Amino acid sequence: MMATNDHDDASARRDGFVQVRGAREHNLRNVDVDIPREAFVVFTGVSGSGKSSLAFATLYAEAQRRYLDSVAPYARRLIEQAGVPDVDSIEGLPPAVALQQQRSGASTRSSVGSITTISNSLRMLYSRAGDYPEGQPLILADGFSANTPQGACPRCHGLGRIHEVTEPSMVPDDSLSIRERAVAAWPPAWHGQNQRDILVTLGYDVDIPWRELPREQRDWILFTEDQPVVPVYRDLTPEQTRQAVERGDNPSYKGTFTSARRYVLHTLASTRSTSIRARIQQYMVSTTCPDCDGKQLRRDALAVTFAGLDIGEISRLPLKQLARLLSPFAAGEGADGSARALVASRIAGDLLARIEIIIGLGLGYLTLHRASPTLSPGELQRLRLATQIRSNLFGVVYVLDEPSAGLHPADTEALLVALGQLKGAGNSLFVVEHETEVMRRADWLVDLGPAAGEQGGQVLYSGPPAGLAEVEASSTAGFLFRRKPLQPRQPREAKAWLQLRGITRNNLQDLDVDVPLGTFTTVTGVSGSGKSSLVAQALVELLGAKLGQGAPVQEEGSPIDQEPLLSEGQGHIAGGLDHVRRLVVVDQKPIGRTPRSNLATYTGLFDAIRKLFAATPEARARRYDAGRFSFNVAKGRCGNCDGEGSVSIELLFMPGVYVPCPVCHGARYNEQTLEVTCRGKNIAQVLDMTVDAAAGFFSGEPRILRPLETLLEVGLGYLRLGQPAPELSGGEAQRIKLANELQRQQRRGKLYVLDEPTTGLHPSDVDLLMQQLDQLVDAGSTVVVVEHDMRVAAASDWVIDIGPGAGDEGGRVVGQGTPRAVARAAASRTARYLAAELPPG
Repeated sequence: MMATNDHDDASARRDGFVQVRGAREHNLRNVDVDIPREAFVVFTGVSGSGKSSLAFATLYAEAQRRYLDSVAPYARRLIEQAGVPDVDSIEGLPPAVALQQQRSGASTRSSVGSITTISNSLRMLYSRAGDYPEGQPLILADGFSANTPQGACPRCHGLGRIHEVTEPSMVPDDSLSIRERAVAAWPPAWHGQNQRDILVTLGYDVDIPWRELPREQRDWILFTEDQPVVPVYRDLTPEQTRQAVERGDNPSYKGTFTSARRYVLHTLASTRSTSIRARIQQYMVSTTCPDCDGKQLRRDALAVTFAGLDIGEISRLPLKQLARLLSPFAAGEGADGSARALVASRIAGDLLARIEIIIGLGLGYLTLHRASPTLSPGELQRLRLATQIRSNLFGVVYVLDEPSAGLHPADTEALLVALGQLKGAGNSLFVVEHETEVMRRADWLVDLGPAAGEQGGQVLYSGPPAGLAEVEASSTAGFLFRRKPLQPRQPREAKAWLQLRGITRNNLQDLDVDVPLGTFTTVTGVSGSGKSSLVAQALVELLGAKLGQGAPVQEEGSPIDQEPLLSEGQGHIAGGLDHVRRLVVVDQKPIGRTPRSNLATYTGLFDAIRKLFAATPEARARRYDAGRFSFNVAKGRCGNCDGEGSVSIELLFMPGVYVPCPVCHGARYNEQTLEVTCRGKNIAQVLDMTVDAAAGFFSGEPRILRPLETLLEVGLGYLRLGQPAPELSGGEAQRIKLANELQRQQRRGKLYVLDEPTTGLHPSDVDLLMQQLDQLVDAGSTVVVVEHDMRVAAASDWVIDIGPGAGDEGGRVVGQGTPRAVARAAASRTARYLAAELPPG
């Protein structure tokens, strides 16, 4: 069905359809479309075409708004709302549940077991059907939780690890003197110098090697809780300082001493800076808690067993293995008819049913203990999907955001079976997707476009998949019906080989792998096979350490015990280092965490734009510098909203809402700043431009045009310069980082690592991305990507396939070589999918 029917005619209304009229959210252009209920509907289109705007910002937001209208006003305040969509009307819309791609912000106390609530049942199993030591009283279910005072190990507070600072960790080189920064844990620059000057006043010798100081003095400097306030005399020698103290001279200032340990612990607890947190973590030693052996629970809880295992051990079993363990109990094998045996059978049966759904979604390699922050967005979404399948809801619209993201084609098959279960139960599936195999299995396609941003927002087609073949304007059609096959080409030859030896990490055990340099390499394998462990963890850590770039910075808020770095004996680089000058990791982490961080500030564009504004005659006459045009500086920003562009309105019986600032109307700047224009536009209007529009506007400014051109090259022309960082997807953030790299002139000898760069990309955008990555290789760099997209693997020079399965069934190289060679690998589950994408010849 084309989306051009006469929707004004009442006879066009049909039962069994959701009817959308006049949708204008984001870039949607007054969209009218009918979408069938109780069907598997896929929303397609290039990245930025408006798919999510229609599925999530319009359909799901309206369903949530209607639900909230039925909730008591007081309770409504406690529920996070998606906002009221800009749409004339939506009829026939059932209640909706959204399962979006989101990175977990939870702590390590959140786990696979808690997300799925399986841990609740497991704790009940141990409480009511566990084997207790003789004479030990019954422990309630809460007593088996590390998140409760009743269950948490008192030594590590339920974390499983203890974190200490030691003399060797804070003073890595004891041949240095205090003046030479022997106490490396103290802050750099002035703050560290302040501590050293205070020690001079206190009479400590800061010029002899640390190791020559008496033990008592070393311990006080590193570990004391005292914080004496003493006079500090800057630029005086120790002897001159002693004399000044004796005379009672006026000091430069009074300084407060803080021991190295106190500084480290206080900073770790209070900082919000990712870089400071990463620096501080270097000076801490993390070890397994000796009281609970890392199992997080009190000893009495760990004394209770089931099937010979305590709850800490059973929580660390892969779910596939746990299912095998529970199966005989669920079947009642060997039951003696006692109440305890009956309870064991009931709870084990419930656990097994829920675990089997998760295994069916290709997640059998996970453990209940696995912390949420270590899960990919795709893994999190599938866990939530498993919970929904088990819930047996009926008549609901499930709105899913790229459920195939992060999935190997073999695992996508299992996903489609699970989605079929939800649909078969009488539900509707509205799925935003780029994977062509998912599109082919849909009942109905809604294709948006024709391009991204302002050039998108139209429904090009709405109907059964076969009909899309006739729509010439659709970018999707060419890939869905295989009208755009890859062109044959000769793979590049390796210039050298980076030899990884003895890699032991997660499910990788003593693995040897050679990575070709000067080529484009794709690392493939089923989900959980060990690809990211090899590339994003082992390769990055080992190469980073050898090049002196250090360990990768952890995300803000991530706990230091989340994942230990590779230690000696867990892998090394045996050769090839001479051919790599620098490691560049282009990941999908956000480019910023607040609306004050945006595309323009991250790429450096904003600096050049502000200087251009400051150089205008009007700005020079008013003596406005470049800082005047920053919304982060008081002199130029709106004083009412402090440069936020919006203000919060608190309502008595309803949730607070954000509305455009009534003073600046969302512009972020004060009236005087907005009076200055450059080529007819003020600074707020420039920030509201798309990259496409800005490239034309700044055509004569090389410093601004070059970054804009690289953003266009990676397909981000539809983004606004002032687009806030939280609004960007992980794929968009990754391409912005790639654009930054493309700006750099010197590329030879660099090794680029990208983990699933095609996530969130339409096949046409994937081809565009491949062109940019090929440019890097042609310029003398090496590109290594972890990917499930077989089109990317087929276009690579070299493929390394990890498997054959996931978790303990994977972790081995099952195929390596040119794409054609791996397509013939008998042990590879990737081979047949790769072969289907290879060009003839």
